[in-house]
Amino acid sequence: MDPFLEKFFPVVFRRKNSPTRNNYCKYDNQALSAFTSSLYLAGQVSTLAAAPVTRNYGRRASIICGGISFLIGAALNAAARNLAILIIGRIMLGVGIGFGNQAVPLYLSEMAPAHLRGGLNMMFQLATTLVIFTANMINFGTQKIKPWGWRLSLGLAAAPALLMTIGGILLPETPNSLIERGRVEEGRRVLELIRGTADVDAEFTDMTEASELANAIEHPFRNILERRNRPQLVMAVCMPAFQILTGINSILFYAPVLFQSMGFGASASLYSSMLTGALLLFSTLISIATVDRLGRRKLLISGGIQMIVCQVVVAAILAAKFGADKQLSRSCSIAVVLVICLFMLAFGWSWGPLGWTVPSEIFALETRSAGQSITVAVNLFFTFVIAQAFLSLLCAFKFAIFIFFACWIAVMTAFVHVFLPETKGVPIEEMVLLWSKHRFWKSVVPDMMPLEDGWGPGGDSARAHDSNVHK
Repeated sequence: MDPFLEKFFPVVFRRKNSPTRNNYCKYDNQALSAFTSSLYLAGQVSTLAAAPVTRNYGRRASIICGGISFLIGAALNAAARNLAILIIGRIMLGVGIGFGNQAVPLYLSEMAPAHLRGGLNMMFQLATTLVIFTANMINFGTQKIKPWGWRLSLGLAAAPALLMTIGGILLPETPNSLIERGRVEEGRRVLELIRGTADVDAEFTDMTEASELANAIEHPFRNILERRNRPQLVMAVCMPAFQILTGINSILFYAPVLFQSMGFGASASLYSSMLTGALLLFSTLISIATVDRLGRRKLLISGGIQMIVCQVVVAAILAAKFGADKQLSRSCSIAVVLVICLFMLAFGWSWGPLGWTVPSEIFALETRSAGQSITVAVNLFFTFVIAQAFLSLLCAFKFAIFIFFACWIAVMTAFVHVFLPETKGVPIEEMVLLWSKHRFWKSVVPDMMPLEDGWGPGGDSARAHDSNVHK
């Protein structure tokens, strides 16, 4: 919005309206990048602080903390008079994201039955895409309210924050968290309530055994570095990093910038962003409907292939028809938007939701909070780096920025094919068995078998473990 740019980023405002400025470099401004990326840096730090809160006080506690922080950030941004207050507001939003992203996927994974866990966990991504779509529609409407429409746009972020806070207060705690904190009978009651039956003995036993092992672990971040947790740690780092290296956040957050740089007007660019947000929402619904039938691997690999093709096609169009001193024709502009829409569809049914779903379901209870914190921290770190660097990269690489992301998508697609086992339908407390049977990871982790106090290494290691238990 021009009034927002003119007030807080006057240099960018002047560049935007300069007919002689390089089209790729109009928005290359570190203050503007810092405004965007400060949120992710704050989220990265706060999610590590959220891990002990989530473990010791429950998933609901972190959800409520995240909601309150988000409310404060929205209020500060809406009332901002200078850039400093604006960035402080963004930091508070980042704290809210750090706590929320750490706790909500865990909450969904632990509350869902195994055969529905993928689809229910993706409700997190569905809510995210719904908010993105709503935000684009709000921006489209408030740009016409001058000069204070941007305040309304930023302040309305309080609406989902309020829902998040109320939800954290009203919803029950997960049975896994209750049992882990010693409230065993309450945990069983909640388990029976959410499963709709009293026949939960097998699942309850798995949870109590996992809880006993979890309570014996004093330092989950240290424990997660052990060899037997190596596959989960690799996934906790690689999956969120790869999710961001698809280039999705660059397209989403800078979509108005991209479209304006390509010759769209201000209203048309916001309309295009609204369209891509709607497609992302639609494709997430496709993923929810198919993930527990087709599995995680098929969606990730097929989505990756489609995204590679889309990035290469966009790069080719821009290389041939768009440059530092020329605009795209109307037909080429429409082609770029259509290809970006296909990219959104592919991301929305693959790496968008599954980048969160897979890490949230693979950890044992004793390392689950720590693992999710690592996942969120890595995600926000790479989001911060890309958000801070994207406008400079766009100015330097020009059309090749899309080739850069296409290469990363090729790497992550190969990574899934080689290293990620299928987790479809596997109970969350038995996920540890997948790694010892995987063609690659079985050489890294020991074979696992059920022991008196949970899962442990098989063979001689099991006999030694049982001997230590009975001493």
